[in-house]
Parts: sequence; structure tokens; C-alpha cells
Amino acid sequence: MADAELPTAIDPEFLTLASLTEFTPPVTEIRKHRIIGFDNRDARARPFNLLRTSFAKKLKEDGHRLIGITSATPAAGKSFLSMNLASSLARVVEEPIFLVDLDIRRASLADEIGLVPEHGIESYLEGTIDTLAGIGRRIDGTRLGIFPTIRRSRNTAELLAGERFTQMITTLRDRSEASVILFDLPPAFANDDAMISLAQLDGFVLVVDAGTTTRRHVQDVMAMLYPTPCIGTILNRYQGGLGDSYGYGYGGPNYGKYYERAASDD
Repeated sequence: MADAELPTAIDPEFLTLASLTEFTPPVTEIRKHRIIGFDNRDARARPFNLLRTSFAKKLKEDGHRLIGITSATPAAGKSFLSMNLASSLARVVEEPIFLVDLDIRRASLADEIGLVPEHGIESYLEGTIDTLAGIGRRIDGTRLGIFPTIRRSRNTAELLAGERFTQMITTLRDRSEASVILFDLPPAFANDDAMISLAQLDGFVLVVDAGTTTRRHVQDVMAMLYPTPCIGTILNRYQGGLGDSYGYGYGGPNYGKYYERAASDD
């Protein structure tokens, strides 16, 4: 009697940019939320172009791919910076960039690009959606994939501490073509969601609001999120210094003219 055939194991999902549904963000929403990383001719994109280069260099040196972006205080511009950094990175890399909304209680990334999703990361973590490809959106004309979240006000820590979250991270790390995966996290002190998420990521970037974040805030965040490494900080809403000495400004006397000239030459 012949041996019974063993069942063939189902190969885990391999997540590609092409497997995501294409989405074209409305221009009105892009302008409203100041998403400028998509346009290299916009003078306001300059700080993100500089940031992406140093960020990509740091990731390559350390061998990191999965990076959370958090802040010490709310309203520090974390989601704004996440979206613009991701879109700026996606213009210069060969492999896709993925941006995942893990700020489940606020869930702002979809709003910033005018997306109204039927399901989000929360549905995957709850087990009502089986594949990440069914959630993600490929931004038209770019190499950026965005995985939105629909707001949940309860049990977010349980979702992030569950087996489905571990499964999601494994898929993104080992079964996706993305060169870098960014995670928009809640503020570190809002709840323990950021701490739980970062336990499975490679590192984090801390957004510092020049107007409200104190040295004590930064020190406490570093201590709370240890041993996950902080790969850098982003100082947001800073007035003076680099901007003054280099003539940078959204319509600055030097770089504003440079970008205007570049646009007219295209």
C-alpha cells in the first residue's frame, strides 16, 4: 500500500507593492495636509530630502528595516513627518517603502491622503481580514505602500500584544519586498501601545517639538522604550539656526529661487 500523501504546506503571504490596490490621493487633501514629500520641485520638500539621505544611511549602517516613529508629547507633528519622510524616501529607492499606521486610537494617515478605507490594520489584528494585501494601498506613480488604520478607542494594547501582531511583523520583515517599513506610532506617554509595538521593531525615531518637548521628556522616553534603540531624533517646528544660516524657508531668499528655477526648467 502506497504511503499516504502528506498535505502540502501553504506558503505564507509574500507582500509586494504590486499586490496592493492602487490609490490616487486627491490633490486637495495633499495640499490641505501639507504632504510635500512627493514633489521634489517643491522648496518645502528640501528638509525631507536631507532627512531621507541621513536616515537611509543610518539604516544601512545598522542593518535596520522596521522603524517606529513616535513622540514624547501629542501634536508634535509625528504623523505629518512620517508621511513626508516615507513619500520622500519612496522617490529615490529601488525597492518599495511601506508606511503602517499603528496609532490605532487616532488613525490619521488615511485622512492625510484622503483615503476612506473599509478595513485597516485593526481588522487584521482582530482577525477579520486575513491578508495585509487587502488593506494596503499603492500610491499612484510612486513606490510607496500605505497600510491605514480605522480608529479604535478600546483594547488597542490587547491587539498589539496578540499573536496576530507578531504574525504581521513577521510578514513585513520576512515576507515582503519593502526595503524599509515605517510605523506611525502613538506618542510614547499616551499609553503603552508604542512600548508594546517597539518590542518587535528594529528601532525608533523620536519627534521632538521645539515648542513643547523638554529635555526631561526625551530622557524619560529613552528610558521607557529601552532597550529598543533610538536611531535618531527629528526636531520639529524649530525656528532659526539651520534655516537662517542657509537661507532656507518655504519661500526663502536663496533656496526658494533655486527650486523655482528648477521647476521652470522641467
